[in-house]
Amino acid sequence: MFDGDGTVAKGLVERVTDHESALRGVLGELDLDGLAAVGHRVVHGGTRFSAPTLIDDEVVAVVRELIPLAPLHNPANLTGIEVARRLIPGVPQVAVFDTAFHRTMPAAESTYAIDLAIAERYGIHRYGFHGTSHAYVSRRTAVLTGARKVITLHLGNGASACAVRDGRSVATSMGLSPLPGLVMGTRSGDIDPSVIFHLVRVGGLSLDDVDELLNHRSGLLGLAGANDMRDILGRRADGDAAAALAFDVYCGRIKATVGAYHAILGGAEAIAFTAGVGENAAPVRAAALEGLTALGIEVDPDRNAGKGERVISPDGAPVTVCVVPTEEELEIATQSRAVLQPPSA
Repeated sequence: MFDGDGTVAKGLVERVTDHESALRGVLGELDLDGLAAVGHRVVHGGTRFSAPTLIDDEVVAVVRELIPLAPLHNPANLTGIEVARRLIPGVPQVAVFDTAFHRTMPAAESTYAIDLAIAERYGIHRYGFHGTSHAYVSRRTAVLTGARKVITLHLGNGASACAVRDGRSVATSMGLSPLPGLVMGTRSGDIDPSVIFHLVRVGGLSLDDVDELLNHRSGLLGLAGANDMRDILGRRADGDAAAALAFDVYCGRIKATVGAYHAILGGAEAIAFTAGVGENAAPVRAAALEGLTALGIEVDPDRNAGKGERVISPDGAPVTVCVVPTEEELEIATQSRAVLQPPSA
């Protein structure tokens, strides 16, 4: 797919007109000898899937039924599955669900306080997302630090937090959809539901307008006109007030969530930052945990300024803070292999 200098091979881009031509072009550049399986990230598995699953027609049908819960993601996931099944028919296909890791949350964390019958009828439930990342990072953090109680902070254009005890998700910030929780690149994160009613009734916006606003024109973009944290940090350093406010709102939401999850875990033993912002934005890490020394949480400035996987808290700190680059593709591959090679009884 790539030339020696890292650029996309000429001719491949010209042949790409849809998902099938793209995958056909990629497969033509790969040696598929010995290919054991194809792992697919599927964002929403609802309550049906709590583990990676070998794909058959029934699984495809269920993923299609779940499109109303993930209208931006599941259709594209289905397209990838259908094309791969058609082009590589003899190779097992495995669905790895973003939501599956969070199926271990207790009912008190996954249940919304609305009429239970209505919630059941329409599948209204806290599902959580970024499961492959939280699974990998929490497990890697346990290896790095020996911690059993971990808070993972996946901070990219999409952002979510997860409280993990003994490798199991017990709380997470995203919910029915990837919209709630932390402030993100273009998503608002948590917001008073009455804002929606107000915009419809008083502002005259349609529900589609509000959906577009909260998912695509909010977050950092709505606050400062840019959804890239690098732009926000640069403008903040130059004294831009909007960028400074966006930074403070973003980090403040993370800090509040860390405090809440510290309480849920009965005292976190480690906190791990990951994904594009989490791995690369030292000012975000410092500000998000500033003032939490009473909880045993502290960041060492020199360690924070480094690169790669590392501990960034001072020696002897009660809570180990670290940076752990996520490996979602590796996690999908690992989970796919586990489906084909389950542990012996």
